[in-house]
Amino acid sequence: MESKKYLEDISQIKDLMNRSSRFISLSGLSGILAGLYAITGAFIGYMFFLPKGDYVVLHSWNFKMIAGILIAVAVLSSVTAYLLTSKKAKKNNEKVWDETTKRLLINFLVPLATGGIYILIKLNSQHYGLTASLMLIFYGLALVNAAKYTIGNVRYLGYLQIILGLICAALPGYGFWFWVIGFGLLHIIYGSLIYFKEEKA
Repeated sequence: MESKKYLEDISQIKDLMNRSSRFISLSGLSGILAGLYAITGAFIGYMFFLPKGDYVVLHSWNFKMIAGILIAVAVLSSVTAYLLTSKKAKKNNEKVWDETTKRLLINFLVPLATGGIYILIKLNSQHYGLTASLMLIFYGLALVNAAKYTIGNVRYLGYLQIILGLICAALPGYGFWFWVIGFGLLHIIYGSLIYFKEEKA
């Protein structure tokens, strides 16, 4: 009887340690909505601003419009993630902003910002072909790097983004569709798995 209680105490201690070192209030619904935002933005860009059979040249009007759509998708996804995650954290009596959150953001943003700057350098050098693959790869690296501070499933999304980015690099000319799969479809699938597994449990 005492050994059973001892094992229960150990399990509770491990759970507390896990909660104190990981941010676990990520909302699956925010992943689904981020994917929908990405697909909607891609559709608008494809229909109105993406030249057929050509690359978007830096400083062109089309580039500015597509960049605006990308920024809008990123802002909408970030705001949605914050609002839904805050709601979930409040429901679970957890803090949204603490040392763990800071570490998560730093580990996520460093590779992401590095990738963004590198992509802009390549675009400025008129190297347009690998833009989509680089976005997927650096985003995947950011997810894997931040995964140790949140629920472990995030790293698998990161691995898939990296693999998709590498395949995209090997198949030039299909970057747009790989981008839609990575930032749209994969987010919807991942968000759905998290939502039904953890939020409906």
